[in-house]
Amino acid sequence: MLALVITIVIIAVMFAVKITTIGNSVGIVLPRDVLARLRVEKGDQLFLVESPLGFELTPYEPGFARQMEAAEQIARAERDVVRQLPSAPRLTAPKAPAGDPGNGE
Repeated sequence: MLALVITIVIIAVMFAVKITTIGNSVGIVLPRDVLARLRVEKGDQLFLVESPLGFELTPYEPGFARQMEAAEQIARAERDVVRQLPSAPRLTAPKAPAGDPGNGE
């Protein structure tokens, strides 16, 4: 008898941040390690999303992620249609009229 053992290791990392005054507002300063893990830098937009487990900070817009999941489901369900897309005729730009400086004459 062959036994299969699967071990799942979940490594949870927690970072503490402090709420501080930034100009006339309040904010948090993210450690460099957090910025690197999120793959963001100064000026990038982050989204604070409420979830059943609390709040999540993510660089990905949640609505876009839902749209992409829906698109993937449609692509799987309509696999035959998706396969035909690359073979569809391609549109080409109309040629410029003779004497037009944009046509290279």
